[in-house]
Amino acid sequence: MVVILIVVAIVVVLAILWISLYNGIVRKDNRCDNAWQTIDAQLQRRNDLIPNLVETVKGYAKHESSTLEAVTAARSAVSSARTPEEKMQASNVLTDALTHLFAVSEAYPDLKANANFQQLQSELTDTENKISYARMSYNDCVLEYNNAIETFPGNIVAGSKFRQRQGFEVATASAREAPKVQF
Repeated sequence: MVVILIVVAIVVVLAILWISLYNGIVRKDNRCDNAWQTIDAQLQRRNDLIPNLVETVKGYAKHESSTLEAVTAARSAVSSARTPEEKMQASNVLTDALTHLFAVSEAYPDLKANANFQQLQSELTDTENKISYARMSYNDCVLEYNNAIETFPGNIVAGSKFRQRQGFEVATASAREAPKVQF
């Protein structure tokens, strides 16, 4: 009888451990989804601000059409991206295009002094900071989740149901370099 009680106790403890590990992985997975939704909301905010910025710059920098077209195309790519990986890549391209646009604006003192441009630039800068913070938070969530499903005994509990996630990376070499401003 004692042996049966010990076996039952061991089975119950293992079941509780299994359930606890599984629920922990589910919570981490949901946290990654939530962190991604935060990034997505900030990307949408940035996409909503860009047309106003482009229109403001158009009036001052008519011969910078290639820069404006690059920003517009990059914005469209972010809007049409469907998967998180596609959005990550398109977002990196848009960040590069916006960096170049702000560098170009340095050559136009009247544009830099324009209150509307300054406000839009400030809002975009604030949004970029929020995106950066949200990306760091997302990467932290992804790291915690990936560690949970790849380490023992979580890897046994995760089985094939939970897939490894990819975090945000700086995808281009130009994103690591400071923009060059030329007059």
